[in-house]
Amino acid sequence: MDHENPLLRCPRSLPFDRVEASQIGQALDALIESARARLDGTAALAAPRTFENTMAALDTATEDLDIAVSIVRHLEGVATTPELRDAWNQAQPAVIQFYSSIPLNEALWMAIKNYASTAEAAALTGVRKRFLDKTIESFRRHGADLSAGDKQAFEAIDVELATVTTHFAQNVLDATAAWDYVITDENQLSGLPESARAAARDSAASKGIAGWRFTLQQPSYVAVMTYLDDAPVRELFYRAYNARAAAENAELIPRILDLRRRKAQLVGYSDFADYATADRMAATGASAAAFVEGLRSRTEPAFHRENAALIEFRRSMDGSAAGVEPWDAAYWAEKMRAALYEFDEEELRPYFSLDTVLEGLFSLCSRLFGIRIAAADGAAVWHESVRHYRIEDAGGETLAHFHSDWFPRETKRGGAWMDSFITGGPSAAGFTPHAGFVCGNLTPPLPDRPSLLTHGEVETIFHEFGHLLHHCLSRVEIRSLAGTNVAWDFVELPSQIMENWCWDRESLDLFARHYQTGAPVPEELFAKMSKARTFRAANAQMRQLGFANLDLVLHREFDAGEPIAALANRLLAPFVPSPLPEGYAMICSFSHLFADPAGYGAGYYSYKWAEVLDADAFTRFRLDGLFNPDTGRAFRESILEKGNSMEPADLFRSFLGRDPDPSALLARLGLN
Repeated sequence: MDHENPLLRCPRSLPFDRVEASQIGQALDALIESARARLDGTAALAAPRTFENTMAALDTATEDLDIAVSIVRHLEGVATTPELRDAWNQAQPAVIQFYSSIPLNEALWMAIKNYASTAEAAALTGVRKRFLDKTIESFRRHGADLSAGDKQAFEAIDVELATVTTHFAQNVLDATAAWDYVITDENQLSGLPESARAAARDSAASKGIAGWRFTLQQPSYVAVMTYLDDAPVRELFYRAYNARAAAENAELIPRILDLRRRKAQLVGYSDFADYATADRMAATGASAAAFVEGLRSRTEPAFHRENAALIEFRRSMDGSAAGVEPWDAAYWAEKMRAALYEFDEEELRPYFSLDTVLEGLFSLCSRLFGIRIAAADGAAVWHESVRHYRIEDAGGETLAHFHSDWFPRETKRGGAWMDSFITGGPSAAGFTPHAGFVCGNLTPPLPDRPSLLTHGEVETIFHEFGHLLHHCLSRVEIRSLAGTNVAWDFVELPSQIMENWCWDRESLDLFARHYQTGAPVPEELFAKMSKARTFRAANAQMRQLGFANLDLVLHREFDAGEPIAALANRLLAPFVPSPLPEGYAMICSFSHLFADPAGYGAGYYSYKWAEVLDADAFTRFRLDGLFNPDTGRAFRESILEKGNSMEPADLFRSFLGRDPDPSALLARLGLN
């Protein structure tokens, strides 16, 4: 079996093209037993306790299993099949049960505490001391001090949470893939830009049908909601998108919330928000809620002004006495932006071909962080559009490998994300390379043109690449403290700060080139784009704050007495520009909150928390120069390389020299 099953040899290769559904169960069972044997051996060790034979052994005990699980979970998300899904669903409970059992292992817990009492442990400093402290803290938060009965209950909750949240994610994927809308009369396409028409025509052709096919995938859905003149069709799309998996997931969400609360209460927390934030910068659910409320109060006046102005604009354009329905908001906002700034974002699309954007991004990272990024051949992929790259340091050392997967497919979940497969570390041969992945659902290429992106899609690429850099440039010796394994409200700093380079003239010239002529963005168009940057910024901020508030209330105060969609809509109402319609159930496709046992649960506020950090940190680049290699090196050494080796507040201070100030964010949004 060892020679036949590629999942058993993952540290030496990432066999994306060779994994068969029938191999998953046997491989994961074998790797669980191997990891369990290592942990049991560490716990039973008779020799004197040292960092190497206890803590370092704990850090690496599950590595082979971790990699195999990441590959299977990844494939189920980007290239799923019924067989693969069934195999993962069957294998997952045992995987989760094993991971949950680690801090509940009494012998292992005693071994850690015995080591903590040694003179060597007392003398630890730096990342090793942090690892010991964090391990003890994590074991306690995950039930190490519970009674035998409560440990069993805690473990059962973890298994059920993993199962239910996986089903949530699969329901959203299935509902998204199952819906489409075909237009056969070209007159009904009025308002749509040529790029959206061409994509819809190509989508219809791929299905062997005549006309123009639209879906709920982001590039298609956003184009319809932003540009299509036909309001009833926009309403149809809006209602379909915000009712995905409504019936199935409305039953799962209360279970998820209840399981999370029970888990938190078992280990002494009043609610899941306090449990989730205990090891984050916010520290408590109340602190996170106060942060959200503070930004809301400073944003709300501008929010109301923006919405009143949009209604007035619509009435001035069509003479209607009506307000702006939810399916009208993006449409009329785009028309208002075009009128105010003479700016149509579609004008930018020809300047953002995917290949040129990536070349410019790689060049930017080279100048800032002293690295080289180049295509690498020979790696296994899961789809023909997937690409593979190598990251090298200036001296030629290979730091990491990564895959990219940028286009939507019916077998791939929506959204954009980054993930890690292998976390490198020190070895006899040097620091072993990392392996990671970046993903999006961006505008795909057409037969007669390359992938031409919106500016928002360019920001998505830069955002996810920031996460990837955080993983791939990590130089932390402890695997579980490396890369993106940081406080959840700190993890978005490296990603969100990268978006700033999408707005600067000099950096845009690195990657914004007309796909036919090679010309840069015309100065007039750049000026319009810059002026329009803060258009309806208060609405964008209130949207994020609304999700953050909803998340925190659900994880602090949830009462199953009210239907989940009705409760969510009531909580969202103060944060949306138009009353939500009957049947609105966006909560049922809110994968950030419910597609993972923890995910962004009680953590959605972290986007805004980290945006405060990134806006303030970027002021140093503004002051020193956006391409200043010394500043880039300082950010790499202070943030990107350090992982969770220090408190995030200390890492931030080491780069900026002070604590964060929210004024920079408000200034960037034009709200101060």
